[in-house]
Amino acid sequence: MLDVPAPWRDEGALRALVPRVLAGLVRRGEDFDAAEDALQEALLEALRVWPEHPPRDPRAWLTTVATRRLVDARRSEAARNRREQAMYAAPRPDGTEAGDDTLFLLFCCCHPDLAPASQVALTLRAVGGLSTREIAEAFYVPEATMAQRIGRAKRTVRGRSLDRPGDLAVVLRVLYLVYAAGHTGRVDLTAEAIRLARQLTLATGEPEARGLLALMLLNHARLPARLDGEGRIVTLDRQDRGRWDTREIAEGVRILQSALAGQTAQRPPGRYQIEAAIAALHDDAASAEETDWPQILAWYDDLVGLSGDPVRQDPAAVLGRAVAVGHVLGAAAGLRETDRLRAVIGDRHRWYAVRAHLHELGADLPAAAGAYAEAAQRATNVAERDHLIRQAARCRAGVPGWRSRPG
Repeated sequence: MLDVPAPWRDEGALRALVPRVLAGLVRRGEDFDAAEDALQEALLEALRVWPEHPPRDPRAWLTTVATRRLVDARRSEAARNRREQAMYAAPRPDGTEAGDDTLFLLFCCCHPDLAPASQVALTLRAVGGLSTREIAEAFYVPEATMAQRIGRAKRTVRGRSLDRPGDLAVVLRVLYLVYAAGHTGRVDLTAEAIRLARQLTLATGEPEARGLLALMLLNHARLPARLDGEGRIVTLDRQDRGRWDTREIAEGVRILQSALAGQTAQRPPGRYQIEAAIAALHDDAASAEETDWPQILAWYDDLVGLSGDPVRQDPAAVLGRAVAVGHVLGAAAGLRETDRLRAVIGDRHRWYAVRAHLHELGADLPAAAGAYAEAAQRATNVAERDHLIRQAARCRAGVPGWRSRPG
């Protein structure tokens, strides 16, 4: 995101404004790639003009300047005259259109002609406001590779009609990725994902859309307790549950219940509804020791059942299930579950972290310390790596975390 001088240094406000301006240009029929380029030029102009002459309506100003850039690029007198008339009209959409613009852009980025990876990348770039480098880091690929992927996506939709919405399942997945990016510290993206999910639930009666919104709210409710005063990760079992947002939890539960109410044996709950149910059980527990692990295990059984090959297609679910098995049937049973996963995902830091947690659950602190250390060596996120190092040191010092449950 461009560094806009005061009084326009509010990155969150710009992240909300830019996709709406871009959506407005695309909605009017502008080419996606050309519209984004024109908007970038308008932002550069804003850097020069706004500090001394801030506009009363930033969105209309950016729309007007971007429109002028599009007109100039065409080098056509007739097109220039038509666009300048529209430009000086300073478009001001009504409240409904303004509220739908970002959602419209989201569906455009999930155009059916795009490959799934391109849909996600383009959405994170245009709707989420992430830089190419940030998206590349999220996908663990070089920045140049991601730049090429985004460039191909723009070329694919260039000149194509953007009136065919993308698949809802893809839109939901993309929304969740934007939300997940927010939990790495970009809280504005978390809030934006929740806002978009609310709009989506109004635009469709699909239970999975409500399941996704419920999942976001139930996880977001724990956000105030996720870090300590020094910015260090606090695991779920050690969080101050008094800091959780009970209103968000209540809202998430209500939305989840409404989604699950319409499910039948022929149409069982989908991924987001199941994950929301697991989150709700964690949120409902007054303490870590009071967590309803048997219920959580039952939901994890349903979750892994959604994939034909869950170990390869959904490793996070099978690891979560291994943790639940450890809490229900004992640490040894949970460790046996992870043994079955070693050949496929045994090189990932989360596999070692789960093993460490299960060793600790079984009161084997030396083994837990070793597994935490192995996980730390493989972690790519600095905050998570530091947390795993601290966990390893704690176990080496003989300080237990979870109450032991020998297997």
